[in-house]
Amino acid sequence: MNSEFDALLRNQTWELVPPSRHLNVIGCHWIFKIKRKADGTIERYKARLVAKGYHQQLGVDFHETYSPVVKPAIIRLVLSITVYNNWSVCQQDVQNTFLYDNLTEVVYMDQPPGFKHPQFPDHLYKLKRSLYGLK
Repeated sequence: MNSEFDALLRNQTWELVPPSRHLNVIGCHWIFKIKRKADGTIERYKARLVAKGYHQQLGVDFHETYSPVVKPAIIRLVLSITVYNNWSVCQQDVQNTFLYDNLTEVVYMDQPPGFKHPQFPDHLYKLKRSLYGLK
């Protein structure tokens, strides 16, 4: 949780702002996963902060949704071209990939459980960058 939270801070994902009754505030929660090696042994424990995007309101804090996904047929095509040309294939994992993009909408979120600012526990996060779970 600490490394995930530190990565979000380094990325300047949000700014702390005072609360207001006129804001649509979405919540957040932690998702935990155990990453395993090929032999089944534990490689590491992963924590991810996820926004409760289902509380977002159309026209208020989002205007449209878009989910970039790759179709299986495209993956098969690329692998077929790779095999045909006798190229090597490499895999890379980029941490927090799509979280680097700036938000165009104004979204307010509660502070995450376990990481409330000691001087401003009632303040909100005004998101500057995307988070998992947002629309």
